[in-house]
Amino acid sequence: MSLTQQENAPADFRGLNISAPLLRAVEDSGYETPTPIQAKTIPHLITGKDLIGHAQTGTGKTAAFALPILSRIDVKNPAPQVLVLTPTRELAIQVSESFHRYAGHMENFRVLPIYGGQDYSSQLRRLKQGVHVVVGTPGRVMDHMRRKSLKLDAVATLVLDEADEMLRMGFIDDVEWILDKTPAGRQIALFSATMPKAILNIAQKHMNRPEHISVKSKTMTVSATRQRYWIVGENHKTDALTRILEAEPFDGVIVFVRTKTATLELARKLQARGYLCTALNGDISQNLREQTLSRLKSGHIDILVATDVAARGLDVERISHVINYDAPNDPEAYVHRIGRTGRAGRSGEAILFVTPREKRLLQAIESTTRQQIEMLELPTTEMINDKRIARFKQSVTDTLAENDLSFFRDLMDQYRQEHDVPALDIAAALAKMFQGQTPMLMPEKAEHKVLNFEKSGGGKTGKKPFVQYKKGGFSSAKKREAGKHGAKPAKSKRGRDEKPGSAKKPGRKSGKF
Repeated sequence: MSLTQQENAPADFRGLNISAPLLRAVEDSGYETPTPIQAKTIPHLITGKDLIGHAQTGTGKTAAFALPILSRIDVKNPAPQVLVLTPTRELAIQVSESFHRYAGHMENFRVLPIYGGQDYSSQLRRLKQGVHVVVGTPGRVMDHMRRKSLKLDAVATLVLDEADEMLRMGFIDDVEWILDKTPAGRQIALFSATMPKAILNIAQKHMNRPEHISVKSKTMTVSATRQRYWIVGENHKTDALTRILEAEPFDGVIVFVRTKTATLELARKLQARGYLCTALNGDISQNLREQTLSRLKSGHIDILVATDVAARGLDVERISHVINYDAPNDPEAYVHRIGRTGRAGRSGEAILFVTPREKRLLQAIESTTRQQIEMLELPTTEMINDKRIARFKQSVTDTLAENDLSFFRDLMDQYRQEHDVPALDIAAALAKMFQGQTPMLMPEKAEHKVLNFEKSGGGKTGKKPFVQYKKGGFSSAKKREAGKHGAKPAKSKRGRDEKPGSAKKPGRKSGKF
């Protein structure tokens, strides 16, 4: 399912003339085929043409300009060759991370995000060492240009990402100032969800016969699937996933991650926690893939940790949950993923983990599907422990009902008489033996790790906790409090960059409770 259809669009990225290292990075990132904006944009940008891209957030436009730009980078030249302007620090970080990911197989490539609120010294040091791509907010870019710490003499490509947002936030004059300081003949790529007159004026004034590309998002719905999200830090995803699996009654689960390595690592962690789980990625042979799917269908495994590419064509009716452990690259990939559940007239559950930097993707998904995704109510420690105790009691009940216990009953009675130990103490000792070294109850301190983003305002509309700052720095007490939230005193001289079906059964485990 594509957002739009384009005649003669490349079937894969190999038809777009990008280099072999970039093709490997694309595969690592989980892309199967180019999105429409990528298929239309890359051929023009890779030849150095100016371009205006009319596309919404979440259509894959970052890769649409990053891949052709990286194809033309000279890594032997340490001077900045590409400047990307973004309206917010969050987007600057996101775009910078995308460049870094796509250049994963390019030796000695360096990219630097620069934005207000970040210490100047680290930015100055990195700029002095040399970077190939600079991604920044207009205000901080101007500051470095005035300090002579950022020189644009070697800039061959300038990208204006989300130009209409920069206009809305009052940065348009800054953008014009920067454009006037760039070398003549540089390539310009302008991307915007809307095309107000002021943006068109910039294009007319600064761009050279630009190609016009327009891609509109097609609304996609997934009405049979309940969708929920949770804001969580990267380091706490496994704890959050475990908590969800303990509390949610599920049949079969697909957990989507971004890379082949992640499938193996996460599958091992879940197996260590007692879940019937295996990995599915592109390195698995067709024979083993078929065996794995057969085991999933028959119930011999309950959880599949997979990449997008490995899960294509997968159709298993018992999949009750799709969990996006790593967020997808774009809304279309999200819809593809959650389409693995809610099949054959059954309802399904989709859960999306969103890091604080990925909130824009959440908004794009809601816009594409025209459905608001509700915030997940993560089960508390008390709820988890109640369920663990209930499962243990049910296990005792099932054992009493389904087994001939005469031999063990006589053995325990013999032990009681020999050692003069109450029967209840013997039962408690046997329960402890059964449980082994794994604690039955989750400690209360585990609560904060997976709830911290929500408690500190990590949700859509939450505010960050207030940390007092005094002239001259934080007091010792305030430093300790600020350290809890990762707060640092802002050193920016510019204020503008600061803007901001069938019955489901509880998940089975292969041993401990």
